[in-house]
Amino acid sequence: MIREIVKPAGKTYTLNLPDEMIGKTVEVIAFEIDKDNGNNGNKKSSAEIKKKYSKYPPISHENYRFDRDDANDHE
Repeated sequence: MIREIVKPAGKTYTLNLPDEMIGKTVEVIAFEIDKDNGNNGNKKSSAEIKKKYSKYPPISHENYRFDRDDANDHE
């Protein structure tokens, strides 16, 4: 697999493939990535994730016990 992040200066770009890809069918995809932080928009920075989920307090399941009888008591 090859992954390159480049900033082409013109309309054409030459990609050198490794020997093991010669003669095989390969897919080449080009799309613009987020200019601000260099990712493709799907990945969030750890600061963004912390900010989004900071309003939710962590939950401890340390003392939790599942009681099957209590869960199935329909009376």
